[in-house]
Amino acid sequence: MRHILVYGDSLSWGLIPTTRKRLSFEERWPGVLEIGLNSAEHHVRVVEDCLNGRRTVWDDPFKPGRNGTLGLAQRIESLTPLSLVVVMLGMNDFQVMHQNDAWMSSQGLAVIINTIRQAPVEPGMQIPPILIVVPPSPGTPRGAIAPKFIGCEQKSQGLADAYKEVAAANACHFFDAGSVVTCSEYDGVHLDADQHLILGWELVGVVSSLLK
Repeated sequence: MRHILVYGDSLSWGLIPTTRKRLSFEERWPGVLEIGLNSAEHHVRVVEDCLNGRRTVWDDPFKPGRNGTLGLAQRIESLTPLSLVVVMLGMNDFQVMHQNDAWMSSQGLAVIINTIRQAPVEPGMQIPPILIVVPPSPGTPRGAIAPKFIGCEQKSQGLADAYKEVAAANACHFFDAGSVVTCSEYDGVHLDADQHLILGWELVGVVSSLLK
């Protein structure tokens, strides 16, 4: 059995828009990915490390532990050997308390990549390849989360291109989730259940080619 780590935030955790509830494993995209890969006889386990509010490198002044670099190297070490690490971060870099643009978020992503590659894995074990999945562009934030994401649509413009450039410069694989899914019209930030299904199955094809 091969193991894949999904490292992300609430878009991968499966937060149901306008609620504090979570989609089941079979409904959220990492679960769809595992089911799809196993149905294609890849024999994999998808390990989720997805924390609501996680940034790339910034702290949340109201909730501890949301800096994506915290404990990441040890997480890689503890799960080694890994066949792939899938990183889907970025949306929370544009919360209202951060004055970031797409370029700054992409530099945070570069730190995440380097942190993974500097993990102190056991001798003879390989650092896994990395697949960067850039989240879809946010819509107008609505509902209870709106105050946290005011202005995110403007600040995140150009994120896909910025992430693609960093992925290429660091020899990482890349997939633009915005090419197949959109953020929920209910809160403008998260993914509805049907979008999790679409993204998961799209990534089955992407990841299958990488595992081969």
